[in-house]
Amino acid sequence: MTKNADIAAMSFEDALAALEAIVRGLESGQQKLEDAIAAYERGAALKAHCEEKLAQAEARVQAIVARADGALTLKNED
Repeated sequence: MTKNADIAAMSFEDALAALEAIVRGLESGQQKLEDAIAAYERGAALKAHCEEKLAQAEARVQAIVARADGALTLKNED
């Protein structure tokens, strides 16, 4: 198990909040170098996770189209 394995189970919102906390910590400049590097690595993993979650959400939204009668359906349904 990798040290960032917990990220895969995070929701987009939780991952984004964790990423924001890391950014604040790094911006403060109060961390030791090794801690800052570890935080940066975790932040990169969180960023990738957020991007993947957004891509999945975008694909789901794009699959939805409005039918002529206003009802919503998936593109592959008729």
